[in-house]
Amino acid sequence: MSHNVVAMVLAGGKGTRLGILTKKMAKPAVSFAAKYRIIDFPLSNCANSGINTIAVLTQYEPTLLESYIGNGEKWGFNGVHSLLQAIAPRQTDEGVTWYKGTADAITQNIDFLDGLSPDYVLILSGDHIYNTTYNDMIGLHVSSKADATISVIEVDIAEASRFGIMAVDEEDRITEFQEKPKHPKSNLASMGVYVFTWKTLRKYLIADKELEHSGHDFGGDIIPAMLNDGLKLQAYRFEGYWRDVGTIQSLHEANMDMALNRHDINLYKESSARIFTKDTYSLPQYLGKEASVKSSLANQGAIILGKVNASVISHEVLIEEDAELDRCVVMENSIIKRGAKLSNVVVAPNSIVEEGAEVNLNSDTIVLVGGKVTK
Repeated sequence: MSHNVVAMVLAGGKGTRLGILTKKMAKPAVSFAAKYRIIDFPLSNCANSGINTIAVLTQYEPTLLESYIGNGEKWGFNGVHSLLQAIAPRQTDEGVTWYKGTADAITQNIDFLDGLSPDYVLILSGDHIYNTTYNDMIGLHVSSKADATISVIEVDIAEASRFGIMAVDEEDRITEFQEKPKHPKSNLASMGVYVFTWKTLRKYLIADKELEHSGHDFGGDIIPAMLNDGLKLQAYRFEGYWRDVGTIQSLHEANMDMALNRHDINLYKESSARIFTKDTYSLPQYLGKEASVKSSLANQGAIILGKVNASVISHEVLIEEDAELDRCVVMENSIIKRGAKLSNVVVAPNSIVEEGAEVNLNSDTIVLVGGKVTK
């Protein structure tokens, strides 16, 4: 990465729609695809892009996430020629001020960015699943002399109201931005990935801070303000795999994509954009004599004695004899006891599904269970 870029990863979200999975941890710390945590994806993307100065902005239940990030060594950020730092809201003489919105999280860390004097700032969400490098997007931003560049992806028009939606001209210059519109005019959705020229963004953040009725949000406030002032906003079309895993349904679906090698993402293909993670230093995976495992991911430390189909099994999971799992996600340190049968279930970490329990059989609905599960 030849340009002077600092990445700011927004990782303070509570993730209320993920229920008990985020009761004691931030959404980016949630397990994914047997081996990873969600935060591994944007941080690996940065590493693969040659971006070596990154701040992860934490807030809700930050302890586990900050411990996991550590000094960044697992992504190659060893602190000699790189910096990965977790930053939580700070206590000042005015007290602790929580981040009020996505833009406010950056505003409260202007001094951090000023100390680095970047030319460009890359804003990322810490809770999306995708595998890429950011070099082409940053290159487009520089070559087009844009003030801001937004990564966009085409979505089904029926789903467009869930996203920030953009209209563009023939050169993909953004002409209109709608934040989660009821009646979208386009299907070009914002991925929550932005490149800003720092001097320009800094000015808008400071101005937004003084606006009493602002939501202090990029999609709701900063981007519309830039458009209203006639600044040049460029769209970057992303054509790979991308998922927002903010619901149990979408988290389950993305895990199934990994297990079944669906769409445009394959964890096993040779690529310069690999996903890095922390090694669990566990025992080898064990498959029993009567075990049957098909189209599934299973991490080290998993002991599988039953039948598993199209499922994702995290580390230190025990699946006992005669247990049957179909299209399930079982998170770390859980036990599925003898004879239990599960279908389309997400099992939270440290759970026990009791002997003979039958959960969600013959249903296409995705359910989340945790603790002691008896039926």
